[in-house]
Amino acid sequence: MKVILIDDDSLVCLSLKTILQAAPGIEVTATGASGEEAVALYETHLPDILLMDIQMKGIGGLAAGEQILSRHPDARILFLTTFSDNEYIIKALGMGAKGYLIKQDIEALIPALQAVMSGQSVFGSEIVTRIPALMNQKPVFCPEEYHLSQREVEIMELVAKGLNNKEIADTLFLSEGTVRNYLSTLLEKLHLRDRTQLAVFYLERR
Repeated sequence: MKVILIDDDSLVCLSLKTILQAAPGIEVTATGASGEEAVALYETHLPDILLMDIQMKGIGGLAAGEQILSRHPDARILFLTTFSDNEYIIKALGMGAKGYLIKQDIEALIPALQAVMSGQSVFGSEIVTRIPALMNQKPVFCPEEYHLSQREVEIMELVAKGLNNKEIADTLFLSEGTVRNYLSTLLEKLHLRDRTQLAVFYLERR
């Protein structure tokens, strides 16, 4: 079983590589630290399984997974992350990922890889219990899809609550100039015209 490992934490990546290579029948053919590297390495090595984190610099794991699956519909992608956000899980399910594990369940990693290799889909015990409800939900706002930071999401939420720049600055202990810069970046990333559209964008997805 040839595996590519993608995680932007070098220590985690090294630890995972050590664990995987100690298991019989598993070969880590390449490692990377970003979604862009995941896409490039997948094209180069065409692994049996891509084991990938979600929140990383650049395009991130979910966007990288979508790119890979658009070119290789049979790709086996297993997400291994610290985040069990409903939005991420819905996105992973919707794109056709073969699994979603939480890093705290590291002992389940080898069996999960073997299960995915045999054609099964694998989800951590915490996630399995939530899947039926999640599948009945409409996919909602996923910050990573728009390359938004946590701070940008916080500012967007405060805009949607009707706060002006000074009130946002006071709430987040920022300068008004910094808030204005964040807002300009948000409008550019989301292709919106003004803060009213920004508020509507947020509220429609919450």
